[in-house]
Amino acid sequence: MKKLHFLILLFSLGANFPSVAQVFDKYQKLISEAEEHYANEEYTISAEKFDEALNLLGKNADVVDRYNAASSFALAGNTDKAFEQLLIMEKELKYQDDDIIDDPDFESLYTDPRWNKLVTKVQVKKAKAEKNLDKELKAKLDSIHVLDQKYRMQLHYIWKGEADVDENSEKFRAIVKQMNVQDSINLIAVKSILDERGWLGKEVVGDQGNSALFLVIQHADLDSQLKYLPMLRKAVKKDNADPSDLALLEDRVALKQGKKQIYGSQMAKDEVTGEYYVSPLIDPENVDKRRRSVGLLPLAQYSEFWDFTWTVEKHNAKMAELEAREKDKEN
Repeated sequence: MKKLHFLILLFSLGANFPSVAQVFDKYQKLISEAEEHYANEEYTISAEKFDEALNLLGKNADVVDRYNAASSFALAGNTDKAFEQLLIMEKELKYQDDDIIDDPDFESLYTDPRWNKLVTKVQVKKAKAEKNLDKELKAKLDSIHVLDQKYRMQLHYIWKGEADVDENSEKFRAIVKQMNVQDSINLIAVKSILDERGWLGKEVVGDQGNSALFLVIQHADLDSQLKYLPMLRKAVKKDNADPSDLALLEDRVALKQGKKQIYGSQMAKDEVTGEYYVSPLIDPENVDKRRRSVGLLPLAQYSEFWDFTWTVEKHNAKMAELEAREKDKEN
């Protein structure tokens, strides 16, 4: 069983950050319970908890959690469910980690004809993926990725009420300050990489390293975002970056410039009602077509993560309401 896993937070400080979708909170709770049952050698219950969690996120579930679910299923004697998770990892998530070969959790699978086929596919993919890998740079970006998420995770737990820290406390302000300092350090390092080598793809720096490039620019100042946005656009065309990453950055830059977003990826919190809503959006009637083109969930489904219901009619009504409030303030 693998131990490390965490949810990537693609949010930055501001009106849209204090809350992470309830579904992800439930997901993390179920994963924690599954790991606890695993530690107590209660493998059947552990597998059930993992299964419930993975069904919440589907293809968006963490690959390490799928690995751990397969471990629990294998140890619980549920061979078919174990292979189901392993094959999803190999096919849909392009899993390349050959740790499964030496993991004793999977001993019960060794005699199954599916095992050798799976191992062979994983080894071939791993060798192909690492052919052009810059391991030194990958390690550097992996570290940056962890540091980018470190303080955001702390803030996440504070806003969830799971940490004994008040938002108006000195400790809270200290965490925000540390995050801002780390973001500045990360930005210097990533700018140097981008300026020297361009936007490197996963085949060179791995999935996490490639994600780190995006996260650091996504959390940067507007000038830096504007500088590297064209580079990210070219990277997507070359398959060196995910279209969904580009969509998130396009939206964030547009809103910072006082324009309307394109893909509806950015949320805001109503200061009066405390409810979340989709920030100003062009052509809301066709937003799901645009989202689908870059691999994003439909807004009706995505809005559930923010605990509100999306419809075009409600969005237009909210925009009209906010506009009316602004006019009242001016008068």
